[in-house]
Amino acid sequence: MIGILSVVGVITLVGVTFINVSPQFGAGAKDLSLERIRKSSNFLNGTFINSEKTVQNTGFKWSTIPKFFTDGNNKKPSKDLPMQKLTKSYFENKPQKPRITWFGHSATFVELEGLNIFIDPMLGDVPAPHPLLGSKRFQKELPISIDSLPKIDVVLISHDHYDHLDYGSIIKLKEKVTKFYVPLGIKAHLISWGISKEKITEFDWWENVNYQGVEFISTPARHFSGRGITNRNSTLWCSWVLKSENSNIFFSGDSGYGKHFKEIGSTYGPFDFAMLECGQYNEQWSQIHMTPEETIQASIDVKSMLTMPIHWGSFKLALHSWDDPIIRASKKAEELNIKLTTPKVGEAIVLDGSNFPSEKWWK
Repeated sequence: MIGILSVVGVITLVGVTFINVSPQFGAGAKDLSLERIRKSSNFLNGTFINSEKTVQNTGFKWSTIPKFFTDGNNKKPSKDLPMQKLTKSYFENKPQKPRITWFGHSATFVELEGLNIFIDPMLGDVPAPHPLLGSKRFQKELPISIDSLPKIDVVLISHDHYDHLDYGSIIKLKEKVTKFYVPLGIKAHLISWGISKEKITEFDWWENVNYQGVEFISTPARHFSGRGITNRNSTLWCSWVLKSENSNIFFSGDSGYGKHFKEIGSTYGPFDFAMLECGQYNEQWSQIHMTPEETIQASIDVKSMLTMPIHWGSFKLALHSWDDPIIRASKKAEELNIKLTTPKVGEAIVLDGSNFPSEKWWK
């Protein structure tokens, strides 16, 4: 018994030390940022809450735990996935219409009204605080190296989970970025990583800013947050609307299906283009991630004219097969006559009313 307790004690000590000395865990809000959090209508009894009753665990099963540590049942691709490689000249040749380039999972580069906007730029190999704590990216490399990326006018963050806010990626990108727009509470993470507070703007739901002709609106999502053991829901999560005189784009962030999609559609829709979460779902957490069928319904709710499924195709974070999200989403979209675009990683979508990527490359 003493031996077991000793082992548990050592593991606990190592874990606590790792959390306290590792910068990737970020930092807690303070001063004016903390004041804003406490005044938010979305903050109750010390944590952020969703706009409708939401539980993170909707049927936990102990029997599924071992399955997370295996790659069986096609949870990872058995061969290299196709990718469109990019060069510096790709970004130097500015498009006349909005152009969206998928970097896998939820990382998306949007060129809109002359601005370079990078949403949830998780460009690392493993969505975890340590490489041993997560499964590697399906792709062996990115479409383009971080060093070869152009200057970035705005980085948008939807929430602080590791597959969306990646310490290593932010460190490599930060000198290229002019503005960081983030939900309440995330400013402290970025400051602790050496980013000037003047570069960072925090948003509550429905708050907005106009930057060089593009309006950025933080809109609701149905999810949760946290990077450590004790700070769950200490920062806000959100979706984003990018609205200009000529274009209207929606990014869902991570979200379970909910009434907020219709509210966003009624307030800011219709959208020329929507990037909607579609992946990493399971019945055990059904209220914080959407099934592919719910993704298509959300597309209808927000009044999207063209939809791209995101949050799939790069990481294994659930128990479904790696291609289940796009197979099911494509099937439902065809049934309901919803326009779905399915780019390969690195492939461009140009919102000029012409053809858009629709190849079923996962087959």
